[in-house]
Amino acid sequence: MDIVLDFLSSISWWMWVLILLIAVAIRDVFFNKRHTISHNFPIVGHLRYWLESIGPEMRQYFVANNREELPFNRIERGWIYASAKKENNYEGFGTDRDINEHGHIFINNAMMPYKVDKNHPHDIDKTFLPCAKVMGVHNKRKRPYRPASVINVSAMSFGSLSAKAIESLNKGVKIADAYHVTGEGGLSPYHSNGGDVVFHFGTGYFGVRAEDGGFSMEKMIKLVETNPFIRAIEIKLSQGAKPGKGGVLPGAKITKEIAEIRGVEIGKDVLSPPNHKAFSNVPEMVEFIEKIADATGLPVGIKAAIGKLEQWEELANLMAKTGKGPDFITVDGGEGGTGAAPPSFADHVSLPWVYGFSDLYKLFQSKGLSERIVFIGSGKLGFPAKAAMAFAMGADCINVAREAMMSIGCIQAQVCHTNRCPAGIATQSKWLQNGVDPTLKSERLAQYFKTFRKEFVEITHAAGHEHPCQFNMKDIEINVENRSKSSELNNTFKYEKTEVPFSGMQHLKDCMHLGGCK
Repeated sequence: MDIVLDFLSSISWWMWVLILLIAVAIRDVFFNKRHTISHNFPIVGHLRYWLESIGPEMRQYFVANNREELPFNRIERGWIYASAKKENNYEGFGTDRDINEHGHIFINNAMMPYKVDKNHPHDIDKTFLPCAKVMGVHNKRKRPYRPASVINVSAMSFGSLSAKAIESLNKGVKIADAYHVTGEGGLSPYHSNGGDVVFHFGTGYFGVRAEDGGFSMEKMIKLVETNPFIRAIEIKLSQGAKPGKGGVLPGAKITKEIAEIRGVEIGKDVLSPPNHKAFSNVPEMVEFIEKIADATGLPVGIKAAIGKLEQWEELANLMAKTGKGPDFITVDGGEGGTGAAPPSFADHVSLPWVYGFSDLYKLFQSKGLSERIVFIGSGKLGFPAKAAMAFAMGADCINVAREAMMSIGCIQAQVCHTNRCPAGIATQSKWLQNGVDPTLKSERLAQYFKTFRKEFVEITHAAGHEHPCQFNMKDIEINVENRSKSSELNNTFKYEKTEVPFSGMQHLKDCMHLGGCK
């Protein structure tokens, strides 16, 4: 034994390296049946796979220009990071964006901007920007709700996001006076840090799931009664990442904590089917909405990505006839979001937000329903100029997901589906989560929201309006390819937005439903 140890200790370090390389070469040539490149080019072939693995990072930091990347380019990410940290988010020497590109947004400013008088809410707080509509008023819900912020956190589940990320977001919306949509993973303790919550559920009914995998009204009632910070309920019909596709939560990912929150068994695969068990057609869905609203007293809405309109028209006709139906509709863009999906779905199924929203809004407007519904936009709208376009088209609020993630540290590594998020945001790894400080990150989410609202208010005033709800289709122009270089929104999308009743910012500030009954 001593002879062997002496022999091994006598081998120099470079010989160990050579031995290792020879071993890798033997493995590649004689035992590797899976990878042709490393078989045909032993040792050096591994360099190709390594370079491929770090390719996105190399392009992100060294190759792509400031406006080139997708889904969010460097300028967009930089604006969110700087806004969240209360740093200088200005740019000098003019825009570096190609203002002739298709889809570029132009906001038509007034010759004389809106004047903020002394003691106006914006003279006191430049970030005060509540929703101009109240959820649930038309349908006479027991607990109507006026969101205190026009920008809020979209649906992202605990499980998809880490515990510390969810905690950071919830504490952040409390500071910013916004709301936090739970995502379909159920209401977790990390959603319960003082922020307003919109409880969201999908076909898996997690958090309100019966033993047979269906919906439990008893659990819903108990959930709302024991958590008074739940202000509204959102039923997910589909999402932009993968509309019409169900999902499987592998048993290996179901910890004891996740099992308790979602109401499922530990270690057993859980199916989220494409369709709901609680209803199978539009009349049944409306009845389901009304039962939940009656039982809880809360406004109830639906979320969907938009494609075919036949069933939406059936819904609009039924709402016009009966006076019943959802209090709000969240329109998700087909551009995808935080949810992982096959490229065939993420790239091709359902319409991008501008087309989906304009089609849906025109439909409900034609039935005389646009005033009674709170329209919420969700799909890369977390920038003031894009929000101005959304409001001009008829949106009343926007929900942001990836933008909110970036404000608390997401670096767009695009590995959310691998459980290896390097920023600790979209992972269940305790080690990776250690870098997320909820106290600090919540302040950054809040500061991003406040900076967004401040700049949105300033854009609104520049256009001659007091509140973004006053934006109309002629306030915004967008570059198009098949007509003149730019076209006003009403010409591009062929409708005029319904005027939102608005009596002044002070009226919103004095509203008894602002931010829920607190």
